[in-house]
Amino acid sequence: SAVARIEKTETVNGLAPIVATFSSRGYNPITMDILKPDITAPGVDILASWVKNSSVTGYLEDTRNSDFNIISGTSMSCPHAAGAAAFVKSYHQDWSPAAIRSSLMTTAFTMDATLAGNEDAEFGYGAGQINPTKAVDPGLVYDAGLDDYIKLLCTQGYNDTTLRFITGDISSCDSIEPSKIGARELNYPSIIVVTIPGQPIQAKFPRTVTNVGEAVSTYNVIINAPSKMNVTVEPDTLSFSSLNQKLSYNVTVEGEPILRDMLLSGALTWNYGNYSVRSPITVYALRF
Repeated sequence: SAVARIEKTETVNGLAPIVATFSSRGYNPITMDILKPDITAPGVDILASWVKNSSVTGYLEDTRNSDFNIISGTSMSCPHAAGAAAFVKSYHQDWSPAAIRSSLMTTAFTMDATLAGNEDAEFGYGAGQINPTKAVDPGLVYDAGLDDYIKLLCTQGYNDTTLRFITGDISSCDSIEPSKIGARELNYPSIIVVTIPGQPIQAKFPRTVTNVGEAVSTYNVIINAPSKMNVTVEPDTLSFSSLNQKLSYNVTVEGEPILRDMLLSGALTWNYGNYSVRSPITVYALRF
């Protein structure tokens, strides 16, 4: 005799989104000059279709089956991110994986680090929460190809044998000059400086953007940074005359020494018309 009643819809302004306590956090201990995670996506209490050959709990003793289930975890967040990437790919079938990742990162919803659960800031949510509809038209993208990643691996100490485990071909580090600034040279949509406590903040990052928005457009940079972080961008204006045109700029991040385990959060955003191409900037002092 169960009875259900559907009430009138109400809008509730909750404290969201927040990163789940079980979600992995940065920094990236393997390649410290690349900020991780890249982005966050919905992954808590996700209602979705469920396979018939598995019980609702996954335990052998459980004989219950259902067309739907409610699951939480990376296994739910990843399909959202993968689906968003496929959605962007459907509009831009010639885009590289790096360009698609860039579009998702630079158009993400910014998140509030003051909310309980978000205290780790970019180490918890990266560039923010995915916004697939906006990612279809990001304005600018940070692209990178196979050669860029081969150079990164060679710079990090890979030899021909270990490199070929990754590439699956006959790539070699012999003809590649290692980068003097390491992973900072990789054309990534985010920026991180990892420092030793007590040492001044000093790092430079080259970046190149590809125009995928309006052919004739001029982007101006807006920098948001806390008092302990000084960020300069040269040039601070990028003027494009055609689609797929590439323009480069350099970012310098400086500051006074900060305490160990301290995290500073900022951002640079290229603005033109309705386009806002945002890259998070993070400075972190190691615990030791």
